[in-house]
This record gives sequence, C-alpha cells and structure tokens, in this order.
Amino acid sequence: MKRLSIILFFLLIAAGVWGWFKLTAPAKPLELAEPLRINQGLVLGGIDASNSDIHVYNGIPYASARRWAAPVAPPQWGAMPRDVRSYGAECIQARKGMDGFVSGILDGAGLPWWKRFAAKKYMATLPAPAEAEDCLFINVRTSNVGSETPLPVMVWIHGGSHQAGSGSSEFYQANALVENGVVLVTFNYRLGPFGYLAHPALTEEAGTSGNYGLLDQVAALRWVRDNIRSFGGDPDNVTIFGESAGAQSVSELMATPIADGLYHKAILESGSSSYNAHYLDKAPLPGSRSSEAVGEEFLSTFVDKTATAAELRSIPAASIVTRAEQRKDLVGYFLPTVDGKVLPDTIGSTIRSGDIPKVPVLAGYNADEGSLFYDGFQSPTVLARNITGSLEEREQRLAEVFGENPAKALEALYGMDELASWDEGAADMLGDDMFGVHMRFLGKANATSGHPTWMYFFTRATPTRSQTIGAYHGSEIPFVFGSASSLLPMSDKDEKLAETMQAYWTNFARTSDPNGPGLPEWPAYDANEDEWQVLDHEILTVAGVRARKLDILEEHLIDRIDAVGRATSAQAPYEATLMTTVPKSDDE
Repeated sequence: MKRLSIILFFLLIAAGVWGWFKLTAPAKPLELAEPLRINQGLVLGGIDASNSDIHVYNGIPYASARRWAAPVAPPQWGAMPRDVRSYGAECIQARKGMDGFVSGILDGAGLPWWKRFAAKKYMATLPAPAEAEDCLFINVRTSNVGSETPLPVMVWIHGGSHQAGSGSSEFYQANALVENGVVLVTFNYRLGPFGYLAHPALTEEAGTSGNYGLLDQVAALRWVRDNIRSFGGDPDNVTIFGESAGAQSVSELMATPIADGLYHKAILESGSSSYNAHYLDKAPLPGSRSSEAVGEEFLSTFVDKTATAAELRSIPAASIVTRAEQRKDLVGYFLPTVDGKVLPDTIGSTIRSGDIPKVPVLAGYNADEGSLFYDGFQSPTVLARNITGSLEEREQRLAEVFGENPAKALEALYGMDELASWDEGAADMLGDDMFGVHMRFLGKANATSGHPTWMYFFTRATPTRSQTIGAYHGSEIPFVFGSASSLLPMSDKDEKLAETMQAYWTNFARTSDPNGPGLPEWPAYDANEDEWQVLDHEILTVAGVRARKLDILEEHLIDRIDAVGRATSAQAPYEATLMTTVPKSDDE
C-alpha cells in the first residue's frame, strides 16, 4: 500500500509538470491566409485550425488610444503586410473581480472536488495576458473573403462590468456563428478608470471627460463600416450584440447619437443601463456624486486639485489599477456618464422617451441571474447592499427602497416573507432587479414604437445534481457561440439547444426575424401579450414571464428615472462637433 501511494504521488507530480508544460508552451502559429487589403494596408490572417474554410484576422488596431482622450485614427503600415494571426494586448484592468466570478461558477456548478481543484490550478498557472493602454484591437472571423455577396456582420461587445474582459476571450472565438453565415467581429475597449474616469482637468481640456470606453466602441463600429467589405461582410447589415456590460454597452450605443447609422439591429443578453444615473458635473439623487467629483477623489492620492491633464496622465498605470482594487466604492462610478455631448441624457430616460434608434431588437435574460451575485450584495436589490439581520430589519430596509406596500408584495412574490426562505427568494429578486426588469423595459419600449422585438428567457440549468447556480449569469454564452468548456460539456440535448439558438441569433442578424425553417416558432413581442421564448431543452412560448414581479420593479425603475429627471436641469444640446473625436474614413 505504501509503495502504491508513492507511485501515485510521483504520477501526480509528473501529470502536473506535463500540464504546466502544455499550458505554458506557445501555441502553434496558424497557417497563413492570402493577403487582404484594408484601409490601413495589407494584413496577413490565419486559416482556422478546426475549419479551413474560416480565416481569422486578430489584433488589428481599429483606433489609437491616449490615456483619458478620445480615440483617434489607427496606424497605417504602408507597403509591408502586417501579420494579424495573434491577438493584440488586452486593455489594462483589475483582474481580481473576474477571477472571483469564474471561481463562483466552478464552486456552484456541482463539479467534483478534484475537477474544481484542477480548474483553479489551471487558472493560476495561466500566464498573465499582455496588457497596454493603447489596446484598441479588433478581431474578425470570416468564411466569405473574396465573395461578391456580402454576409451579415455580428459585432460582439464583451462583458465584465465595464471594468474587465477582452474581445479575445476563448468563449467568443468559436466558429458556430460564422458557420451559420455571418462575419463575426470582436474587439477591446478601455475599461474601469482608464475607460470611464471623469475629472475637471480633463473636461477643461476637451470639453467633456469620461465615456472613453463608449467612444472606443463607436470607433470600432466606424472601422467595421469602413473595412468589413474586405472580409466579405455587409456594412449595411450590422448587428451589435453583447452580454452583461456588453449588453449594457448596446443600450448605451443606442442612447448616443454619435453611433446612429453604424448598426442596424441589436441583441442584448442580460443587460441594459436603465438604472445608470451618473452625470458629469451633477449629483442627481441623494447620496450620489458627480462623475468629476469621484474622479477627483480617486486621483487625490496622486495629485492635488490643481493638477493639469498632462499631470494626470503621468500617474503610473499600475498605481491606478491598485487604487481601483482598493476603492471599490468609487469603481461603481466608472461607467458612461451624461455629459450633454456623448450622452445627452440617461439611458433609462432615453429608452422611456422613445429617443433610441428604431431598430429591431432581440433581448432577454437568464432564470438565475442573481445566483453568482447574491453573496456579494447580500440584498435583493442593487440599490441597497447588505440587507441582513432579523426579518423585521430586512423588511424595513426593503420598504425604504421600494415603499411599504410594494416591498410587502415583493416579499410575498419572491418567498421572502420568512427568514428561512429569504436568501433564496432574494437571490431570485436580485437577478430580476439587475437584469430582468431592464430587459423587459427596453423590449416594451421598442415594441411599442412599432419595431420588431423578440424576448427570450433562458432557463437551462447546469445539469449536475449538486449545482447551486441554475441558469446563471452568462450561461447562455457557450450556447450562442458554440464554445462549451470541457469542464462543463454539453449533452446531446444541450447541443440541439445550442444549434437552435445559433440559428435564431444569425437569422435575426440576417433578416431581423429569428424564425426559420425547422425552428420552433418565436412570436414577435407585443407589450399587451407579453410573450417570451423560453429557451431550454424544450422550447416554449410563455406569456407573462415573472410578470407581476417585473411590474413592481418596473414601477420603481420609472419612479427613479423620473426622480433623476426632476433633480437635473436640462443638459446642453448634443454637439455634432464631437463627431471629430473618433476616426473617420477618408471619404467623410
């Protein structure tokens, strides 16, 4: 027995060494594709290793970034071709939050202990990705180079709370959507304090500040418009889509006039920024602060209030990342801000007023969105953290947010009227409060305006018996992209669901309608009928998904939007001159 234990011990060490070698060994370069000309020069892409009909073009700079300044035109490289088989550097970011999110999935998915252990060791062994402040790189995946018939374009905006992530994540680099007849685009945009910090010195320099990440996204769409024909894509048929902060970004693009005409359809997976009430130089709600005031405090350990924009840019990037990790109370302000220029008004108010572009929309969320967030919030609403204590204390806190009668109704509807069931019900409510109410709010507004709208509710839960996260936040992504992890493999039923969802998504990108031959019929959304497509192993059309719960949450959302409107004076009119802050094509 002792000898067997020794043998097993050395086998485990050998397996660990082999695994480390495999993880750290450089990937084999892709075979070169034919040179392709874009506005910046010739690019040399690669032939996908698993499907030789698909060519990939990674790490193309779509704009140039200088800290806390709007993006400008990307570099040119003249006659020499540029090898674009490798991804560009990711945008500088604090990574602890994303690591915790992934660990939450591993811990809640019901995996055996040894799989969780191996997965976490795998994550710890991965080399840190290359980072840069000038990180505006775009990736294109296509099977249509050289064709005279352009294909629809789907431009993916990654999630990560506007603080983390990249377009080169392996979950987005899969072939299923391309094999369904679209050109797929992913890209980086600036994040956290590098993407959304506002400051009076920066406003004095440029007339506004913050919103750099949003301006990056507009620049990426301009690059797509000007270059995507070279990759076999149709610049007149562009669908923007994203998940979480990526879906919020879609709503933010819909709210900024400078993105008008750069896209033609929108898909939002679990995210819309209708709660966001940040203003550049105003504090619209009790307890809130202006974005400039937050930026001043965030940088106060490095410079004083008289600092110039140049002095702000001299602060070491690593120090800014460390500060972001230390002051999480301020990081929540690093989001798009109403400045009267990039964003004339809050996203919620813009949606409610009907001022968003009238484009077809496909939107929805997952059944258990709150499962990965509840431990961090300890609350059924993002508007008040740490609602804990006795049942009476929790009820009082909830009533302070929603009002006494709505709070009582929510407690009954979510099963929070007993302390023993509070946490389970509160996690469900948190998911609806963070995502569900906002998806329906936008969908209703778009449908009421007379434009095609399609709503979904993803309910496929992680299949292991001991799982605790259900249909968690982001769990639909592998089904949309066909990028399931080996840790959470797909069953035959899962594969069928994934194929159906990929067909729905690409049909919508092609025709503004997800329906097609052989697919379960998906009725267009009507606010009076309130029909959703429930996406699971059995696909059903269901009316009134969580309707009474979302009704109460929506009443409070509208009250909040109205309160912000009452508390702020009219913003400066949109200035068309801001269009000069993002790259333009030579013919503009």
